Order: sequence, then C-alpha cells, then structure tokens
Amino acid sequence: MSIYRISTRKLPEAQKLNGLLVRFISADSSLRDVLAAKIPAEQERVKNFRKQYGATKMGETTIDMMYGGMRGIKGLVCETSVLDADEGIRFRGLSIPECQKVLPKAEGGEEPLPEGLFWLLLTGDVPTKGQVKQLSKEWAERAALPQHVVTMLNNMPTTLHPMSQFACAVTALNHDSKFAKAYSEGVHKTKYWEYVYEDSMDLIAKLPVVAATIYCNTYRGGKGSKSIDSSQDWSANFVKMLGYDNPKFTELMRLYLTIHSDHEGGNVSAHTVHLVGSALSDPYLSFAAGMNGLAGPLHGLANQEVLVWLRKLQKELGANPSEEALKEYVWKTLKSGQVVPGYGHAVLRKTDPRYTCQREFALKHLPNDDLFQLVSKIYKIVPPILTETGKVKNPWPNVDAHSGVLLQYYGMKEMNYYTVLFGVSRALGVLASLIWDRALGLPIERPKSLSTDMLMKMVQK
Repeated sequence: MSIYRISTRKLPEAQKLNGLLVRFISADSSLRDVLAAKIPAEQERVKNFRKQYGATKMGETTIDMMYGGMRGIKGLVCETSVLDADEGIRFRGLSIPECQKVLPKAEGGEEPLPEGLFWLLLTGDVPTKGQVKQLSKEWAERAALPQHVVTMLNNMPTTLHPMSQFACAVTALNHDSKFAKAYSEGVHKTKYWEYVYEDSMDLIAKLPVVAATIYCNTYRGGKGSKSIDSSQDWSANFVKMLGYDNPKFTELMRLYLTIHSDHEGGNVSAHTVHLVGSALSDPYLSFAAGMNGLAGPLHGLANQEVLVWLRKLQKELGANPSEEALKEYVWKTLKSGQVVPGYGHAVLRKTDPRYTCQREFALKHLPNDDLFQLVSKIYKIVPPILTETGKVKNPWPNVDAHSGVLLQYYGMKEMNYYTVLFGVSRALGVLASLIWDRALGLPIERPKSLSTDMLMKMVQK
C-alpha cells in the first residue's frame, strides 16, 4: 500500500481509494513551503537508493529498440506520473477517476481544478481547497506579460501557426528568467530548484494570457479581454480571456487542462523539456523546446488529425452514417495505407482513461450531439476491425479521439489552435518534473550513440 508523505499535523480526513491511502495536507502550508520541506528528504532517499542499487540492470536494449525510436527502453526517471500499459495514467499514484474525486473543485463545479493537480504533481499531496484558492490567486498575480512580449505577439502575422506564436512568446519570456540571472551570478547548485520553481510559477501563470492573446489576434481581430480576476481560478480566467462565457465550457476546460497535463517522461514534449533543461537551460527555453515537439502531427497535433478524418468521413457518408457504411470506410482507410487517427498508443493496451473521462463528460452534457454520436459509433466498430487485421497491438482509442469533438461543440472550431490548449496544460506536468530534476541534481542527458557499421561489427563478434 502506498502512502503519501504529508505534514505531521494529525489529519482526520484521510481516504482510501483502491487500496491507496490518500491524505490531505495542512491547510496553512504554502506550495513552496511544502516543497521545500520535502526536497531534502527526497534527495536523501534517492541518494541512498542509488548508492545501494545503482549498478542494478533494468533491462536489455535491442537493435530494434535503437532503430525504433528507443521504444520501451527504460532510461528516464519521472516522478510526477506513471503510465501502465493496462491500467493507464496515474498522477502520483492517483488514477483520473480518483483525481476527479479527491482534488478540489470550483464552487458549484464537478471537475478538478488544474491548480490542485499541479500541487499533487509537485508534492505528491492532495491540497486543501484553501491552498488551491491561494495558488489560483498567486498565479493571477504573476500573470502580467512584459510589454515586449505583448508587442511581439501583436505584430505576428495571423497566418503564422498558433503553436509557432506560442513557442516564440515563451522563448521571449526568458528575458526575465530568475534562474538564468541567478546562474550568471554564481548561485550554488543546491539552490537551482528554487529559481526554477519561481520561473515555472511565473510561466504557468502567464501561459493563459499568451494563449488567449494568440487566439484573439488570430481569430477575433485582436478583440478580447486580457484582464485577470484574482478571485477566479486559472481555467475560468483563461476561458474569459478566450471570449467564452459558458460555464460548461469552463468546466470542460478544467477537465481538459487537468488530464492533458502529464503522461510520464518518455513522450516527445516531456522528454524534450527534460533534455533541454538538463543543459541548465532555463524553464522558458526548455518549455519552448518541448512545445516545438508538441506541435508535431504524431504528438499534440493528433486531435486535429482526428477531426480532419471525421469531417472527410461525414462529407462522403453524411452526418449520421450507418454502422455498415462506417465499417466500409474504416477498411477503405486501412487498405489505402493510412491509420485510423486517434486509435492506438505507444504504451497503452486499453482504452485511454483520458478518452473515457471525456466520453463521460459528453454523455452528461452533450449526448445528442451529432459529432459525439459519430465518435461513439466509431468507438464501437473500430477496435474489432483493427484486431481483425492482426497488425495492431492496441486497437483502442486514445485521448485525441475525443478532445476535439468537445471543443467543437462549445464553439471553438479553430482546429489549428487546439495544440496550444494542449501546451498550456502540458506545462503543469513538465515544469513540475523540471523542478524536481534540479532538486535532485540530475546531470546533463547524454546517451551513447553508435553507427550501423559499429552495430554490425558488434553483432558479428
């Protein structure tokens, strides 16, 4: 049984979830204070573990793994989340349904607040409602953009992809990096995490303003509010700046920003942030690099690929095709050498829990929507077809098979923008990990590479 480490105050509000003892931390501790108290103990725990088991082998690397994108190679440490092939994602030991149950919610809301998820990722503790409210307020106070970044965003052509604008703005925010300044002044390496923490808090706070500015400039002719209400949560402020006022869309955004936040350390965006950060690049440069990876069609752009495929399907078959017509279309897609977008996953071997919770949201709030009903039919017929081919290890849908449908329903039709939303969310996980990278003193990442000739000679020997 796993037990979260928490403050020493007696805590009567402990809960058990599937054998996991979850406790809530002291209501009078700030996020920085909780983290500062945990880091020395965790440093010592990792130090002792490495001293005792550092030479232990964790597996073997094959040539296929080396040529196949390092798939399956155990070579990274990620404290914030673990992805199990059969169980799905767990954030610090908690599944998505468990997070939905125990993380604080907005007044009258049903979905977890991303602020609470960030606290959980960073500390392993479930925060109180008061602590989440304090974190919302702190992010609101840190949210203002430097004028040079505002000017840059306002001068970018609207034809520039939103993800390019996003990465550029994040890079430019590096101008005010506290970590870069402290490093240039010779700060001791044991203090690195403190400045990475400050940069990460600033960056997370500013991302909704950056993202909303891009949205309003690109799709609303520059119209929109950039004001932050310190009494509102992170997601509510973001939705307001985007120009939406539907409370259900705000709830969706809270869910979306929570479930897209982290997916262990081996995916392109998370690994890139870790890799670039290992060179002691500040959080802005590291996160911008990760966002350029997230922009790829095989990563964060995948939900857009799903919608493009669905729209082509509807154009050919109509808005409400029969199951038989859908089966023929899926086989046609596969026989043409294409994949069914949104199905399959590099690690998962079951339906992605992130897909499931979005489906549950849709069943509750938009059960009769045509596009959702189409996605539901596809969910029914695609897995058996993919299984029948005998070539697919995971025939089940992933998160991208559903997220775009929900955004379309609430009026956000601009598919090119969806990856920016993903990026705002992913900051929570990768920056929490980056803080721990510096707290644990992880070194620059430098795996060994070999040429094909060298591999052939080694095999012959």
